[in-house]
Amino acid sequence: MGMSNTGKSKKYVTVLSSALLFAGLLAGCGGSNNNDNASPSVSASQSESASPAETESSKPQEKVTISLLVDNSQDAVSVAKALVDAFQAKNPNITVETETRPAGSEGDNFVKTRLSTGDMNDVFFYNSGSLMQALNPEQNILDVTNEPWEADVIDSFKQTVTFNGKQYGAPTNATMGGGWFYNKKIYAQLGLSVPKTWAELMENNKKIKEAGITAIIGTYKDTWTSQLIMLADYYNVQAEAPNFAADYTANKAKYATTPAALRSFQKLEETVGYMNKDYLAATLDSGIKMLAEGKGAHYPMLTFIIPTIAQNNPEAINDIGFFAQPGDDADKNGVTVWMSPAAYIYKNSQHVEEAKKFLAFIASPEGMAAVGTVSQPTGPYVVKGAAMPDNVPQVVKDMLPYFDSGKTAPALEYVSPIKGPSLEQITVEVGAGKRKAADAAAMYDKDVEKQAQQLGLAGW
Repeated sequence: MGMSNTGKSKKYVTVLSSALLFAGLLAGCGGSNNNDNASPSVSASQSESASPAETESSKPQEKVTISLLVDNSQDAVSVAKALVDAFQAKNPNITVETETRPAGSEGDNFVKTRLSTGDMNDVFFYNSGSLMQALNPEQNILDVTNEPWEADVIDSFKQTVTFNGKQYGAPTNATMGGGWFYNKKIYAQLGLSVPKTWAELMENNKKIKEAGITAIIGTYKDTWTSQLIMLADYYNVQAEAPNFAADYTANKAKYATTPAALRSFQKLEETVGYMNKDYLAATLDSGIKMLAEGKGAHYPMLTFIIPTIAQNNPEAINDIGFFAQPGDDADKNGVTVWMSPAAYIYKNSQHVEEAKKFLAFIASPEGMAAVGTVSQPTGPYVVKGAAMPDNVPQVVKDMLPYFDSGKTAPALEYVSPIKGPSLEQITVEVGAGKRKAADAAAMYDKDVEKQAQQLGLAGW
């Protein structure tokens, strides 16, 4: 999900924070859902007067109206308008009418109701990942697996819009990375290098602490921020246990008994003693300020905070860097990614070909360029060849090498519907040194059971 430009960042910090707490990243925009705008067919008299030798290309193109549904957040509406305007300029025979819906759980219910009543828009923007899977895609969403543009979408995104081996969505925006922000001035002052392994990161933390500087910024007043070290480690979990997401969802794998997954809690436990003294009272905003002002060297966080740094501390934005949360093997260093929302085609749309053209445009470098004019990216695009806007800070570009080398994995919430409601309370306890990693992992395994049962997942 991209962030809006200067002046709107604080608003979206709140929006995005709340989204992370509850289900993931909602984005979307909309179109009116009436079929009255469909173009009339060619009349009998027109048909009879056409010459048999007349080629298809010589006929005037039929004008068609399709509808688009998106959520009503300012960023989502701006993105939709930019895409629609650019698409219509290239396709004057296709008009895209945009309708908005609420965001959050109310918006989820709106989308599900439209699908269940057969009243869905031709195209709709919605979450990628596990929330998409809950829409019964085989029944409700058009399969786009074989569309030519799919070849230009990176595999880690495809994973989040795949159900039973078929792909259903096109990316509508940039990504967010989960990892570690660092203050380059502190690194230069102490002669430190960007770590490629967890051991190297902890050695850096030790040197920073010995220099009298806060090594890791903790902002546990906003309890959701305590989850980042554990959640951003999923690339490393998948690298060591490729089937973990599927096995975890089927109740065949646990955090407590899967060494690579348990390691995520162990890493959090190892950070005890390295945070600012007021970490239990510090907020997200104060953590961002500490990082920008050089009062803390590292901040485990999502890259959606970049526009806030650029707005509130523009003089410091070039002093901030980003690296992926390291694993234990430098050769497997990669980043966990919170993926873009997606555009989907309603399976029973009366204008499938026009809708396909719209998705092909969205999932193109040109489409992403249109998005970039209104939504400052907080990470790379997932469309090959899509260029970052010239004005993005270097800290966003720090993520590009991971994407260019294919070293990305979607966050677990995009590939499994299971996320226990008590995770942030558990990670606060681990980060505060009040609970050991093994106990925390076992507690979290118990925490997810009720949710898995409510979802009706097999094996639970």
